[in-house]
Amino acid sequence: MLVLHYTGMTTGPAALERLRDPAAKVSAHYLIEEDGRLFQLVPEERRAWHAGVSSWRGTTDVNGRSIGVELVNPGHEFGYRDFPLAQVETAIRLLDDIRERWTIPDSFILGHSDVAPARKTDPGERFPWRRLWAAGHGLWAEPAPAPGEAMSAGDRGPGVAVLRGALARLGYGLKSGDAYDDDLRLTVAAFQRHWAPHRVDGVADGETRSRLMAVLETARGGEA
Repeated sequence: MLVLHYTGMTTGPAALERLRDPAAKVSAHYLIEEDGRLFQLVPEERRAWHAGVSSWRGTTDVNGRSIGVELVNPGHEFGYRDFPLAQVETAIRLLDDIRERWTIPDSFILGHSDVAPARKTDPGERFPWRRLWAAGHGLWAEPAPAPGEAMSAGDRGPGVAVLRGALARLGYGLKSGDAYDDDLRLTVAAFQRHWAPHRVDGVADGETRSRLMAVLETARGGEA
């Protein structure tokens, strides 16, 4: 896997210092500054401590199966902002390079919030996932708007069960059931951060669900 993060700290130098501090017990393979400078902190073949408690498609040892890339950005806590073009272009070149050495399917190029939706929101809805996809990395889909009654916290029934199953098939660590509980709300919000960034509210409206089905179809097509 390849997992993208934001640093969530006030400055790039502060993030770099923390990622290099053994006492912090947190690390990533790469850090990309806002001006596009790239730092390698951990060899790719070594485990880095970036994902924490997380899962994707049944894999819970994400740290042991992933390369972690931190992008300098203050995050939601300290003034979340757009990712500069120079930073994004470096990220694309880095992914080009990494994928020449490692077999990483598009459906395994993820955000931290995808593998840990109950805990994390990074790199967040401002990260240009569509631009990454256009450069050949990750999944994206833009289906026609689909009508349908929105489902939200507290709902229950077959439609909710289908939604849970579809998100689990994509990779999210959801259990089966027919309740729109807090785990489902947070997972829908994580999906929206990645694939429907104009609406990050944890409510599964018709457009969110149509995007989910389209992304699933794209994932199946890419793995055929």
